[in-house]
Parts: sequence; C-alpha cells; structure tokens
Amino acid sequence: MKGIKTGAASVYPKKDRNLTRWLFVGPAMLVVLCLLVYPLGSTLLYSFTNKTLIKTTYSFKGLENYIKILSDPDFLRAFGTTLVWTFSSLLGQLLVGFTGALALNRINNRITRPIYRICMIIPWAFPSVAIALVWKWMLNGIQGYIPTMLMNLGLSDSMIQFLSDPKLVLPTLVFINIWFGAPMIMVNVYAALQTVPRDQYEAAVIDGANAWQSFIHITVPHIKVVVGLLVVLRTIWVFNNFDIIFMTTAGGPAGRTTTMPIYIYELGWTNKLVGRASAASILLLIFLIAVCLIYFAVITHWEKEDRA
Repeated sequence: MKGIKTGAASVYPKKDRNLTRWLFVGPAMLVVLCLLVYPLGSTLLYSFTNKTLIKTTYSFKGLENYIKILSDPDFLRAFGTTLVWTFSSLLGQLLVGFTGALALNRINNRITRPIYRICMIIPWAFPSVAIALVWKWMLNGIQGYIPTMLMNLGLSDSMIQFLSDPKLVLPTLVFINIWFGAPMIMVNVYAALQTVPRDQYEAAVIDGANAWQSFIHITVPHIKVVVGLLVVLRTIWVFNNFDIIFMTTAGGPAGRTTTMPIYIYELGWTNKLVGRASAASILLLIFLIAVCLIYFAVITHWEKEDRA
C-alpha cells in the first residue's frame, strides 16, 4: 500500500521521535545541571571573590585567591603529600589487584574459585568510613590490637605509634588504602582476563613460548585498555579521597597527612574562607583534567595500535 514503510522510522513521525528522545534524556540532563554544572559554576564564581561563611556579602577580587593559594607553603606541602599518596596507593593497588586477578584466573576448581573471589572482594564491599574507624581502632597506639600483638610477640619494645609517628603515618595510610582499593582492581582485571582467547595461549605453547612471553604478548595487549581506564578512575578517586584520611588522622600529625581535599576542607569549613577554598578546588580540577588528558591520549594510542 502506498505510503506504508517498514521499520521504526516509519511508525513514528520524526517530530514525535525527537520529543520522545528529549523526554528520556531530559531528567538525566536536569540531574547533571543540578549536581554538576551549578556547583561547578558557583565554585568558579566564588574563586574570584572574597566570599566567606561569616558574611553574606562578597565582592570580586580577581586572581587574588589564586595568587594567595599558589604562594601558600601549606598548599605546596599538601599538594606534594597528595602526589605521594596517590602514586603510592595507585601503584600498590595495581600490583596487588593485578597479582590477585592473575592468581584467581589460574584457579580451575569451580567450588573454591567463587569462594576466593568473594573473600578477596570483602574490603571493597564495606563503607570506607567503617574501614577507617576499624583500622584506627586496630592501630591505636595506646591499646590497639596490632601494636599490642607486635609487642607481645617481641617484635617491638614498645607500642608502635602507627598513626602519630611522622615517619610511619603516611605509609600506614597508604597500606590501608591499598588494602581497601586493590579488590576493585582485581575484579575488573579478572573480568578482562576472561575475554582473552584461550586458543592463543595454546598456540603460544605449541610455538615454544614460556609463561612470561605469553603474558607479555597475549595477556597484556588484550587487557591494557581496561587497565588504563582503571588507572584513570583510580587516580581521580584516590587524589580526591577524603574520608579514610580524615577519619583516621584528620591530616595530622603536624600536617603530615594533609592532602588537597583536607586542605580545601580546612580552608572552607575551619577557616570559613569559601573563596580561597573554591580557588584551590579549581586548581585541583585543572590538574586532574590535565592528568586525565594524558591518560586518554595514551589509551587512544593503544586503541589505534590494536586496530592497525
């Protein structure tokens, strides 16, 4: 019959299809505007003002907040601490998570493999606040379980102050963060390993390749993009991590564990300097965007190599 066509495009007019699309996309866009665009815009605006939590009025100050932030030694120390915290935590999480995924992938027993998988993901299943409080209790320098155990075993002459010793506090927090974040890396890498064709390993064995050669030339090319995306996500997450450090040391002792999120929190809520805290937040955002652009450039290069 004339005018009748098959397919979804002929059932609904183009105008109705466009309206339907907006009806579905509209609520999501509204959420994005409320939760992302408005806070980001207000933060950018306040970073150029002298807004505080004490006064309701504020005035435009230009780049004054940025100049004060960049010349503040506490900012430079917090930024350096954040870099050490992020790099150490990310490296540890990758090593532990990657090793755990490779080990789990070699378990062939259908009964024990799910049990191991559940046990290894337990740290990631708990709220970070609860984990921080439990570790703070276990590492307490007065009656904590771990310092007491080490002293009773004769490994220490006194109660080790894991959370108050300036030399031990940051490595201790990095260890907690590795313990907390490695399961997420493990689960994602393990899922990526399931996509590697088994016949390629069999062909490599026939050609005389050893385990290391199979790993480098078969496993790594198949999962490197997934690992790259995990590095991007974990870099952003760890760099912005606030709860674990704040609930265990609150940035102490003497600012040794004050990272950028805690520095911004102290500026905005302790010192009531919303304008200066906003400027620090914008600087942090610019840095993370630059890092992510580098990451994505590397990942795009990998994808082009795979398609070539």
